[in-house]
Amino acid sequence: MEKKKFDSVDVARAAIRLAVTPSRESEEKYIAALSDAGAKAVAVDIGGDIMSSIHIIIERAIVASRKSGITKENHVQDGAIAGAAREAVAQIAEKAIGLNGGGKIAVARYGEHLSVCVFMSIGLLHLNDVVIGLGHRSVPID
Repeated sequence: MEKKKFDSVDVARAAIRLAVTPSRESEEKYIAALSDAGAKAVAVDIGGDIMSSIHIIIERAIVASRKSGITKENHVQDGAIAGAAREAVAQIAEKAIGLNGGGKIAVARYGEHLSVCVFMSIGLLHLNDVVIGLGHRSVPID
């Protein structure tokens, strides 16, 4: 990927594409390509009882964003990640009530644009459904 300017839609696409990567290797390649283009991204695995794990999912997004340099530890940036992650989880919550799931949460950022995507398989036994949720926030440029 060559250096380019990303708008909010591009950042959302990046978060979605990262969340649906099928392997850690493809995830790492895509993160490197985004970095080469001037964007930052990170993804972490999530799973368990979705409704009782919402706070854990949000915390994982915040911690991963800090560790990867996407955000700094301050209430504005933590709040942006938490808000976007909560929005993404809220979009899948109705399908997830009472079920377990496994998948990935991905965060992408370019400048003031920040997107969080949750991609999961949820269900019971072999009766799974696939869900995706997306949240976006604007944060001040560091």
